[in-house]
Amino acid sequence: EKFNVITPADSQITANMAEEWEDWLLPCLAKDPPHVVLNLSNVNDMDSRSGEKICQIQQSFYEKNCSFVICGLKPAVEKMLDEHGWLEVMNVTPTESEAWDIVQMEEIERELMEGFDEESNT
Repeated sequence: EKFNVITPADSQITANMAEEWEDWLLPCLAKDPPHVVLNLSNVNDMDSRSGEKICQIQQSFYEKNCSFVICGLKPAVEKMLDEHGWLEVMNVTPTESEAWDIVQMEEIERELMEGFDEESNT
């Protein structure tokens, strides 16, 4: 496997739960593989603090050169993320299968860029 799929069981994610996102997701950076697909298909509602936290966590993954793709957004969650401008900076796909494709494409891109960086240093 090239990634971990995390699917929260809760249908509503509240502000009190927002801090738990880091506890669930950031430890994946220390695992092999470090890439995450966050499947939110069970989540019908999310407050803005949780959305902001997910956006921050996704940026942490990309800063460490790791993939973090979100899939399965319900309309209310997608609307909230879009209204706050987070949707445009997040890597989101409609389905888990498409998220897998993104992770694999990003892995290939990292491998190609690694080879390119090595060639440019010689």
